[in-house]
Amino acid sequence: STDSVAASSEAASTESTAASSEAAESTAETSELAGTTLKVAASPTPHAEILNVAKEILAEQGIDLEVVEFSDYVQPNLVTESGEVDANYFQHKPYLDNFNAEKGTHLVSIEGIHFEPMGVYSKKITDLSSLKDGATVAVPNDATNEARALLLLQDQGLITLKDGAGIEATPNDIVSNPKNLSFKELEAATVPSVVDDVEIAIINGNYAIAAGFKTSDALAIESADSLAAQTYENLLVVKDGNQDSDKTKALAKALNSDEVRDYINNTFEGAVVPVF
Repeated sequence: STDSVAASSEAASTESTAASSEAAESTAETSELAGTTLKVAASPTPHAEILNVAKEILAEQGIDLEVVEFSDYVQPNLVTESGEVDANYFQHKPYLDNFNAEKGTHLVSIEGIHFEPMGVYSKKITDLSSLKDGATVAVPNDATNEARALLLLQDQGLITLKDGAGIEATPNDIVSNPKNLSFKELEAATVPSVVDDVEIAIINGNYAIAAGFKTSDALAIESADSLAAQTYENLLVVKDGNQDSDKTKALAKALNSDEVRDYINNTFEGAVVPVF
């Protein structure tokens, strides 16, 4: 009985030592970054909204997360490269790779946070089978998002792309276009504004949400288990060399939290899907 008391007292003491050491570690992490500001460039929807949940988590550690919103897909990378911000959160890997290759930037992915299914939207038809001959289709004009739009049309049987076109497909790769669709290529953020003027528009998830569309309005949508979901997950990105910084680790941990996952699932109703 004495032995047992001693053993349990020793266990309690070990537990308490472990707990206090863990608490000390966590406090050490907090005090190390306490008082620092983390600046992250992001698209307004859903990226900035998701970051605002992470902001509350980081605030508990004494870190001030400043979210800098951009409505285009170019500036967030340029300010990350120049060091004006610590990270960005708005893009997928093919776009990042393409941007680095074209602009000579040195940006790297830390991890995927979410996937936004791209959808086909229309104010003129309620079913793709009623798409008329010669219809105009609005698509994003940047290399990767246009390819994604074309792949979605191919999945719906509306066009056929040449073998191997994949995520580099352009309208020039269309080998069969039975409905003689014509393509209106626009900056991704502008596509929702022309929905009234075209038969169908293929819109990125975040721009669809911002324009007031729901995934349930889409005539077709990329499935959550598709190649698109794996290829086009949206990433936390930093400049090469900052992958292992304490700031980057703290931000990644906050974005990978249960709070962020629950927020995404409860807020966006399938228009944004967590991938962690």
